Amino acid sequence: MIEIALASCAVLPEPDPDEAPLLSALRDRDVKAEILAWDDPSARFDLARLTIIRSTWNYHRTPGRFARWVRDVAARCPLFNPAEIVLWNMHKRYLLELSGRGVPVLPTELVAQDGHQSLAAIKRDRGWSDVVIKPAVSAGSRATRRFAAHEAIDAQAHLAAITAREDALVQPYVPQIEQRGERSLVWVDGQITHALCKAPRFDGDVEGITLAEDVTDEELAVAHRVIDALARPVFYARIDLVTGDTGPLLMELELIEPSLYFDASRICLERFVEGVLQRYGAALGPSAKQSK
Repeated sequence: MIEIALASCAVLPEPDPDEAPLLSALRDRDVKAEILAWDDPSARFDLARLTIIRSTWNYHRTPGRFARWVRDVAARCPLFNPAEIVLWNMHKRYLLELSGRGVPVLPTELVAQDGHQSLAAIKRDRGWSDVVIKPAVSAGSRATRRFAAHEAIDAQAHLAAITAREDALVQPYVPQIEQRGERSLVWVDGQITHALCKAPRFDGDVEGITLAEDVTDEELAVAHRVIDALARPVFYARIDLVTGDTGPLLMELELIEPSLYFDASRICLERFVEGVLQRYGAALGPSAKQSK
């Protein structure tokens, strides 16, 4: 029996800095945790009493297969974040849904697969100049590119290349990100533990991250509005904000496999471990815990 399965992938596209401190902290509490790859058919998730998704960073390559894995694991043992939240968060149409629930969201145009939509028309109707184009199901800034106003032909070609195979998003480029960066607020079990400042990252870029010590009350308020707007409680989240002309805006909400940057916050790591242990205890049930 595996006490806790930490879901990863067979080949990580980049190192996971959260893995070592999390494993060490769990083992310090005498909990047997194992890293299992979601895309390894021989991985015995069926033996786990609890599964925590951590670094399934290639899920976007085969989203249908990943969705089936999520449902299968959730049918066998508790999964966190919960399956309904994970499946909802896979496609970035959630931004439009959250906007409809009153969350201040970076303006977003969803272009359906094979939609053949004119980027020029989108920009004209929206009043946008520079834009960012990305797949609607993605991770690690895959195929995410910024296009200046004079790059209209290349931008339309990139949009067409994405929508030939999948849905895409078009968003305005927010120049303030060059000064203040992207603000990533980490939420663990009911509390924002810390925040990071991330440099703009596009396809092929290396991520640049520093600890953010100047988080504003407005950013905190938007982060709480995002969490409050969800359909059900979540164990962990990373709320990525950008500051526009009207204030902080939600750019992405990471509820599946976000890096939580444990090395930047001991409080975050301790809170995460305590949350895991509480959920593990609940999964065991009273009789199992007495015999353990």
